[in-house]
Amino acid sequence: MSSVPVASEIEVLDLRHFSARQLRPLLEREAEVWRDRLRWDYRSSTELLLQYLDSRILQGFVALDKGRVCGYTFCVFESAKAVIGDAFAAGHTTKADADAARVLLMHILEMLRHMPGVERVESQLLLFNAGEFADLFAGPEYAVYPRLFLECELAAQARERESAGVPAELELSPWADGDYRAAGELIYACYVGHSDGRINDQYRSLHGTLRFLHNIVRFPGCGFFEAGLSWMLRERRSGALVGMVLCSRVGAQVAHITQLCIAQAYRGRGLGRLLMGCCAQGLQRAGFAAITLTVTEGNSPAVHLYESFGFTLRHRFDAMVLDTAFKPR
Repeated sequence: MSSVPVASEIEVLDLRHFSARQLRPLLEREAEVWRDRLRWDYRSSTELLLQYLDSRILQGFVALDKGRVCGYTFCVFESAKAVIGDAFAAGHTTKADADAARVLLMHILEMLRHMPGVERVESQLLLFNAGEFADLFAGPEYAVYPRLFLECELAAQARERESAGVPAELELSPWADGDYRAAGELIYACYVGHSDGRINDQYRSLHGTLRFLHNIVRFPGCGFFEAGLSWMLRERRSGALVGMVLCSRVGAQVAHITQLCIAQAYRGRGLGRLLMGCCAQGLQRAGFAAITLTVTEGNSPAVHLYESFGFTLRHRFDAMVLDTAFKPR
């Protein structure tokens, strides 16, 4: 007697009905996927998220397939903006997992679209391929920006990192706690009118940029900040900050560049490459084997710099913005 496949039946429940203990196996599986696909040790983020889950403060959904927990998604709120912090389904290995991810995204987008006070939704779904949910993000109220996850093997590209020395009028020093305000001001100035401000609206204000920087330096969501391997470039006379590269440890031998920016007046002088070279040399001396970073595909100057430095494509994903206030004509 031949067996007949049973159609997947995805049930979706409120995330707050589930404890950390119930969701731990799923989140530990997600950490394995982050490691295998992006070389990222996600376990610290997993533990932080499990603490939030037990506090029942996160809004989102859990997917069950025939009673088996197979996926989850959640969002966080910043004033009139919601950020879809994650969406994951068991391992992206079966049709049921793919169905669960799609159903979860449909539920959370529908919830946020009609939630009072929410005017904007942002999300960067790093574990999914670009275009994987193109039908869900179709329509004039959505904007989708393909992004690139790049990697560079330090040993293999050592000779490609040779660059000119620091110009005489500038000086290089590692990050110090007193750099926080000046770094936020430089990031904000560099992103005025930049396409990435359409992806992450924190870049549109100094207050938002300082909050973004605080998350990089103080929290493990983007890895563990490496102050001694992050570099600041200043004018010798005025002390004004004109460039910087920030990096975090995301794996035992892998670092992630969280920010690289050069003041407008100093661009075109090879300072971005100089900072990257200094960072790479320090990381290699500290025992790191590779660097990763993300960049918006449409940011051609940055993509060209990274490719010329030796970065190659590991993954392509989408950043999505939803304008919930959009009204069709």
